[in-house]
Formats: sequence, structure tokens, C-alpha cells
Amino acid sequence: MLRAALIIGTLVSCWLWVQIVHELGHVLGAWMAGAQVDRVVLHPLLISRTDISEAAHPLVVIWAGPILGSLLPLLLWLLAWRLKRPETFLFRFFAGFCLLASGTYLAVGSFDGIGDCGDLLRHGTPIWLLWLFGLLTIPAGLYLWHDQGRHFGLPPRAQPIQPWLAWSVVSLAVLTIVAELVAYAT
Repeated sequence: MLRAALIIGTLVSCWLWVQIVHELGHVLGAWMAGAQVDRVVLHPLLISRTDISEAAHPLVVIWAGPILGSLLPLLLWLLAWRLKRPETFLFRFFAGFCLLASGTYLAVGSFDGIGDCGDLLRHGTPIWLLWLFGLLTIPAGLYLWHDQGRHFGLPPRAQPIQPWLAWSVVSLAVLTIVAELVAYAT
């Protein structure tokens, strides 16, 4: 039961929070580019997006999503690692998740021009740069995931799962879903 709670809570939390940090990147990029953020859409059943007014430097706003959405989780993991926190493996997993998600989004999305990929291509980013981003971030994300299954109670080197940690991750997922639903409704 604890293993399932930890794994499912972690995956749901990672999916929700990868979108949050990605959109935070767009918001910070808009701020740097002097654009106004009209709305940030976060909903557990939708793909997130940030609506902004015209930006003088749209590529700053667009690239800030995947770049900061990859770097901020890495910084959180390094901070947790430096502080020797017992939940450091969760931050490492999340950083890997964000790297994989951002890299896959740009590399694969470049073929259909979806979302940010289409915006990047329309504003002059060469397609090979999206592929390069994926080439750098996807292996880095997989590297961060390497040998982490043991922390989630998976064999062959399963470690005991702390109940407080499993239920904390589930609580984070539930609270994030509730917060997104409330924010979306307003």
C-alpha cells in the first residue's frame, strides 16, 4: 500500500508540478520581456498555458518555460541534496521528470508544431535547436532517474518506505489538484 501511494502520488505530483514550473518560467520570461501576463491556465485535466499580451521579445517568453522549467527543479534537487534531506530522492526524481518532459515536449512536438514548439518555430527558432534541447535534457533526465527505483520500494534493492513520506506526496497531489480546480473556477 505504501509503495503504491508513494509511486502514484509522486507521478501525479510530478505531472502537475512540471506544468506549474513550466508556466512559472513563461511568467518570469514575460516579466523579463516586459509583457503582461493575462492568465495562467492550470487544471489537472488540461494542458497548461500562459496567456500574455504582445511581448517585444517573444522568444524570451517562450524559451523561459522549458528552460526554467528544467533548471528550477534541478536547483531544488541540489538544495535538498546539499541539506541532506531524507526526501532528496523525490526532488531528484522530479528534476529528472521535468528534464524528460521538457526535452520530449520540444523534440517530439517540433514535428507537429504543437504549443510552445509551434510558437518557437513561427518566431524563427530553427528546428534543430528544439532537437538539441531534447538531446541534452532527455538523457540528463534518464540519468537522474537511474537507480532511483529502490527509494520507491522496487526490487532488487528495495528500501523501506517511510509512511509520512508516502502520505505527504499523496497529500501534495491532492492539495495541488484542489488548488488548481479552485483557481480555474475563479
